[in-house]
Amino acid sequence: MTSTRRSSRNPDLLPDPVSAPAPVRSKRALFLLLLTTFFPGSAQWVSGNRALGGFVMRVTITCWALVILVLATALIKRDWLLGFFAQAWVQLGASLLLVVLAAGWLLMFLNTLAIIRPRYLAPGARIGLTATLLVLALAISGSLGYGAFVLNKGRETISNVFSAGPAFKPVDGRYNIAVFGADAAGNREGVRTDSMSLLSVDAKTGKSLLISIPRNLQNAQFSADSPMRKVYPEGYNCGDECLFNAIYRNATDNHADLYPGVANPGAQATMEAIEGTTGLKVQAYVMIDMAGFAGFINAMGGVTVDSGGWVPYNGKYWPNSSVNTHWFAPGEQKFTGKQALWFARSRDFTTDYHRIARQQCLQQAMISQFSPKTMLTRFTSIMDAGEQLVETDIPQQQLGSFLNLADKARATPFKRLTLGAPDFGSASDKFSTYPKFDVIHERIQELIAAQSDSAPKKTPAATGESAKSTQSASPTKDSGINSSEAKRNSEPGEINASPSDAPTAQPDGAELDERYLVTLEQIGRTDLLEKIAANNNECSVP
Repeated sequence: MTSTRRSSRNPDLLPDPVSAPAPVRSKRALFLLLLTTFFPGSAQWVSGNRALGGFVMRVTITCWALVILVLATALIKRDWLLGFFAQAWVQLGASLLLVVLAAGWLLMFLNTLAIIRPRYLAPGARIGLTATLLVLALAISGSLGYGAFVLNKGRETISNVFSAGPAFKPVDGRYNIAVFGADAAGNREGVRTDSMSLLSVDAKTGKSLLISIPRNLQNAQFSADSPMRKVYPEGYNCGDECLFNAIYRNATDNHADLYPGVANPGAQATMEAIEGTTGLKVQAYVMIDMAGFAGFINAMGGVTVDSGGWVPYNGKYWPNSSVNTHWFAPGEQKFTGKQALWFARSRDFTTDYHRIARQQCLQQAMISQFSPKTMLTRFTSIMDAGEQLVETDIPQQQLGSFLNLADKARATPFKRLTLGAPDFGSASDKFSTYPKFDVIHERIQELIAAQSDSAPKKTPAATGESAKSTQSASPTKDSGINSSEAKRNSEPGEINASPSDAPTAQPDGAELDERYLVTLEQIGRTDLLEKIAANNNECSVP
């Protein structure tokens, strides 16, 4: 009779925690805990609170449906999904939703604890189940709260770094992005672009061509629609002052009026010079601040390269010595941010072309090692470093397609091309002073055609003598291309190969080491150091 009265008043589908035996109470408590963990609201529903349980269960079903939809979209249209979540309003909405879910789930756990009625459990079961419930509540709600923090952090960084506006489409099947390494050290006025390159990526396959432009390249051509072409119709040719890396500062200081409404006239003018010089339409730029570069590498957890030669850098003075040169040894090296910066910028005992090759290698290593795992495990530090590292005009709407493309690019070795030694002439040639732009355009189109497995396209400039010169089986010095062309796309190529008389060991037969190289500098044998360092342009990604 008592059971009948209880059933009519309370539609509880579980045993009564007061009258049930102790083992049944423990099983009932565990069952309620599992229901709240995997399907919030169901514990309340089976315990008799149909209104609350039904509402929360509907919310739970909706959330699981959204999760399944997101996972399915990730498999079918990943680039669209990334682009959708790259939008600031989506990230803000998603972060607020996660906060609400975290609070709601926590309340459901607390309500479940009340339904369990721990005082009726055996002492051991009471402590164990209560502790487990609290741990699960904090773990699940804390994870959702952290997810909200991550989304909001990403939203802030994206909004601060990337521009507004619609995404742009590839040109001739490729995205062409200018990459500048900028130095605004305290002892310099304004910004100086220390390194300039063009990253051209196949929009479908992710196959990439990295074109490096020596900072001392002269007579750069501006694109046909560039305002700077009116100032320099024959190219940037005012003599030794008109080096490629001076274009940014020149446009910023002297010709900003030519770019009304442009946020960064220096970057725009340099993009137009890269476009005219390479013959490829440049769609956007990324400026990497050298001061922030080290912090970004540290945020990634370091970067690993396989160095082919001894690379000098300036550090603390050696004891009782006027020499402050230190050396990275050949072999696999995992660099901190500061070490990576030294490795990329070193040119002591060598040339600008050596460091260009190392910069190309380091850029490829960063992209190869910047994996989703790295992003997830070091997200906040990477986002913090990213705001200090990058200036760009890439729109937020572009992030989805670019992140998807980056995954493909990671798995594909870059082809590399330097508009100077070793790909055009040697370090002692005058190619950088008097570049043959028709030859440059022809060579770039050949490399792009090789990546797309199609016949090379002829650019308007690539006609006449230049076309004939590149068809030769053995290119001559007059063509501006050296004979190592065949292997330069799998390796950086030789700039000054180690001379046959370069020391490979110390006079006593011991292996070369840093201390011996320092001794050579102390006694003035820089000639030997130049020979030893001659192959430090060799670098690969392990």
